[in-house]
Amino acid sequence: MSTNENNNEKCGWTKFSESKLIEVEKKILSVVQTAYKTWFVPIGSTVGKDDKIWTVVVNGESKNTPLVLLHGFAAGLGFWCLNFDAVAKERPVYAIDLLGFGRSTRPEFSNDNVEAEQQMVRSLEEWRKKVDLDKFILLGHSFGGYLATSYAINYPNRVKHLILADPWGFSERPAKLDIPFFYKIMGLLFYPLTYLNPLATVRAAGPIGPWLIRKARRDIAAKYRDVVEDTEVITEYIYQCNSQNPTGESAFQRMKENLVWAKNPMVHRFQKLSRDTPVTILYGKESWITQIPEEVFKEKRPNSFIKVEIIPDAGHHINADQPMLFNEAVCETCKQSDISGYVIETEMTEGEEKEVEEETRETLKNKIDPICEENLHNLQLSNNKI
Repeated sequence: MSTNENNNEKCGWTKFSESKLIEVEKKILSVVQTAYKTWFVPIGSTVGKDDKIWTVVVNGESKNTPLVLLHGFAAGLGFWCLNFDAVAKERPVYAIDLLGFGRSTRPEFSNDNVEAEQQMVRSLEEWRKKVDLDKFILLGHSFGGYLATSYAINYPNRVKHLILADPWGFSERPAKLDIPFFYKIMGLLFYPLTYLNPLATVRAAGPIGPWLIRKARRDIAAKYRDVVEDTEVITEYIYQCNSQNPTGESAFQRMKENLVWAKNPMVHRFQKLSRDTPVTILYGKESWITQIPEEVFKEKRPNSFIKVEIIPDAGHHINADQPMLFNEAVCETCKQSDISGYVIETEMTEGEEKEVEEETRETLKNKIDPICEENLHNLQLSNNKI
């Protein structure tokens, strides 16, 4: 333990401690029964001077198509502990801490939201090269789903199947929202806080930061109680992952319009995915995320495989709310991907593609706006952050 960490403990100050993060992550991963390996993958000066991505591979000896997992905002690879054994039963499974999050290095990302997104995508590609993966199944949760889709658009030949778990940043903010008067007043009072990083308050709280996380995120800890006996390990993990230099958090801040919507909604770029890339989207039935209907996605990509599945009794954290159902859905999708490429052979002319684009833009507005308005009240009351 470093001198600074010793001094912090003597003063009762519980700031970020690398040794503490390592300790709690080990406790979380101790529930995994399948053989795994963890290491830092060096990706050079992709964003910073010497970037490294913290990585775990489970069942790494398997020769089947690998599955790569991307966590959501303010999370880390430890949150997949309820899923590793099941989804790695027949294939190698890789999970990483996104650059700027968890134990990965924390370079300064661009102030431009589009470039910051591309920097994260390029870091994933450099990671892929270093671990020597060819084609793989890519699964992203929440913000990880947003980045996974961007990666698949940029590197279509690498993604055999794209799985999105309650993806953030897809729907467009409705032009008109019927916001209750109370929330309008609260919005005016707290408007200056929209310029702060989402977890700035936790870091500014100093000694009570861990206490704030325990109180605010006890819901997440409860999801892991069946396998992680001491649930405070989970909230400590959240705190240690997010009490560091928040460069990934700042990049997310630039990409978001607010916690619900992205500045550059993915639904309007969805048609840029290769038509040969099959996509499966898993939504939590009780999630605050706007659930875009399957037909909307099919209208955006009429010649490609798309499947939307709703996981019952699950919120935003569907992999932890209903791990058995989530694992079954992922395993089944992976098995189908091994058998078939899901390619639909129908060709479209350039004029037909433009016509579909114009028609689906109006369809998106008509179908998604009412969904957002209907769910807004629940979104604002929800304690389930991204």
